[in-house]
Amino acid sequence: MLTVKNINQYYGGSHILRDVSLQTTLGKVTVLLGRNGVGKTTLLKSLMGLVPIKTGSIEFDGRAIEKATPYERARAGIGFVPQGREIFARLTVEENLRMGLAYKPGSTPVPAELYELFPVLKQMLHRRGGDLSGGQQQQLAIARALAAGPRLLILDEPTEGIQPSIIKDIGRVIRMLADRGDMAILLCEQYYDFAEELADDYLVMERGEVIARGPGSEMVEKGVRQLVAI
Repeated sequence: MLTVKNINQYYGGSHILRDVSLQTTLGKVTVLLGRNGVGKTTLLKSLMGLVPIKTGSIEFDGRAIEKATPYERARAGIGFVPQGREIFARLTVEENLRMGLAYKPGSTPVPAELYELFPVLKQMLHRRGGDLSGGQQQQLAIARALAAGPRLLILDEPTEGIQPSIIKDIGRVIRMLADRGDMAILLCEQYYDFAEELADDYLVMERGEVIARGPGSEMVEKGVRQLVAI
């Protein structure tokens, strides 16, 4: 679904992304690993058009999108769950979910499947987003990104600050979405065990470049835990 070739990105004089290439595949979870500050979030923001790339190419579903705006990429079928969730605290759960449908006709209903994936959201439809727990907010952020039916879901550190029981629920949903076969998932994660459990493919970044990659089944053999240990 997504093919990224040799992208470079700079902040001022600092070379942040260095010839980064990656691919995602329908039905698979591609895990992006690396210590803090290696450029993972910058890479995801570049894929969404939130920061410009200097050189390289980004193709989605066979179409070049490196010059597309963030909303054009969303309309093309890319869903993004940013680090820190960034839900609308003053809006209700239902209103937050409807924001995920912002470019659809006003009569478009919130997909019932979202409440099956995250039952707690149905119970809290009229509660303000800011009144939810951190784990509930993360579930809301993922559901909002899923509302429009993306074909690529990008998640930036979805387990950050989340209680273990909800981490398990989020992992279950990610695996189920991938196993349906109609969506590719790019998961940026610090929590190694969570990443290893879900990874069909993995990439490790260091100092803005990819230093290791391969199938998820080889992560233990290749010592990936040691590569990302702080």
